[in-house]
Amino acid sequence: MAEVHDNTVSHRFELEIDDQVAKAWYRKQGNVITFTHTEVPEALSGRGVGSSLAKGALDAARAAGERVIALCPFIAAYIRRHREYQDLLEQPLAPPTVQATRR
Repeated sequence: MAEVHDNTVSHRFELEIDDQVAKAWYRKQGNVITFTHTEVPEALSGRGVGSSLAKGALDAARAAGERVIALCPFIAAYIRRHREYQDLLEQPLAPPTVQATRR
């Protein structure tokens, strides 16, 4: 699978597959990155692209020494399933009330 890229101009991580781009938007303040929204094109649905994007974005946050706030339901769900990223959390995850969806 392709590599996750941090598009700092657009404030989002991107993963391009088959001329389609999955995106995870964020805001940064100091050493805290807040993930706000993730979109995976329908054409890439069911191929693990969203998970690869989340993993790449969280790995980048770890490498940069950043703490994470997961407002995005998809990123929050990924962290719930992959406990190895819970040490990055700046604050506890909110209870899962909204199901993460693909777009």
